Amino acid sequence: MNQHLRPEPLPLIDIAAQRRRLGKSLDQAVGRVLAHCQFINGPEVAQLEAELAEFSGAKHVVTCASGTDALLMVLMAGRIGPGDAVLCPSFTFCATGEAVALTGATPVFVDIGPESYNLDPERIREAISPSTKAIMPVHLFGRICNVDAVLAISERAHVAVIEDACQAHGATLGGKRAGSFGLSAAFSFYPAKNLGCFGDGGMLVTRSEAVATAARALRNYGQRRKYEHVALPLNHRLDTIQAAVLRVKLPHLNGWNARRRRLAAAYRQQLAGLPVALPAIDVDGRHVYHLFVIETDRRDDLRAYLLEQGIETGVHYPIPLHLQPVLGQLGYPRGAFPNAERLAAQSLSLPMYPELSLEQVEQVTTAIRRFFGD
Repeated sequence: MNQHLRPEPLPLIDIAAQRRRLGKSLDQAVGRVLAHCQFINGPEVAQLEAELAEFSGAKHVVTCASGTDALLMVLMAGRIGPGDAVLCPSFTFCATGEAVALTGATPVFVDIGPESYNLDPERIREAISPSTKAIMPVHLFGRICNVDAVLAISERAHVAVIEDACQAHGATLGGKRAGSFGLSAAFSFYPAKNLGCFGDGGMLVTRSEAVATAARALRNYGQRRKYEHVALPLNHRLDTIQAAVLRVKLPHLNGWNARRRRLAAAYRQQLAGLPVALPAIDVDGRHVYHLFVIETDRRDDLRAYLLEQGIETGVHYPIPLHLQPVLGQLGYPRGAFPNAERLAAQSLSLPMYPELSLEQVEQVTTAIRRFFGD
């Protein structure tokens, strides 16, 4: 072999690898939908919801067209709207704050903890006001937030907890699954998620029958039954083909998450001693490493160097929500949330997916060590 040949490019996420592994099963599942032609509300949707309820331990599961839709429907089903405030982190994907704003409610941003990257309970206490209707913690990157502290605050303030669990499929804390702590939770089935379909998709889980009933109507043109509309019409249904794909993938999720933890352990071991911050370790939980994110004040230079070596990385997220132009009317100045702004400037997501090999992890870490002159 030519020792000077570059290794194959290494993607941040390799969705095609999973497709190749499950190809025959996926083709058969999609083929069954093509045979019965019930592309909307086909039998696979109800079957998937039952299987997801068993997996998550949720009382009610309502699938929908995206994680953003799930957040929006949870808020709408909870009658959150104009005049209400919802506390959420500034450091997260835009959908979290966007869903709140779309209801007419006001997203009130809160800073993250310096190591957890999730909502800082102390900052939540400072932000609670009489108009607060809900707290929406995000289990960022696959790690469940300090949910006990969040729940304690919510109980004292008599407000709901709505979990944004879109990055935390299968994560646990104290033996309980993400999505089982608050009144309701939203998940995403975006293709790159730990459990992803072949397009957009999502679900909400809830212990409230009233929320579940309202959400089922909301996702289907506000219909209680055909042509009887009891809510403003939305079309947020999960396509039957996507449900069929997810049914094939769901039995593999625990194994895939275990593999992500093994890869994360390898990253930790091989990056030890370098001038980079590594993800906080859970003591009582099972992080599912939707993303493996390191932190360095040389982020942009390191990212450019790794790209030269054929290694793709990501930045999640370069602009915190309080500085997003679309939310500028909220009036937050630069510097309002220092931990969120620091992470936006210094975080770097390394390749992470279940099919990633330990040799590829070593390829990444060797390049990082070389960059730092180690």
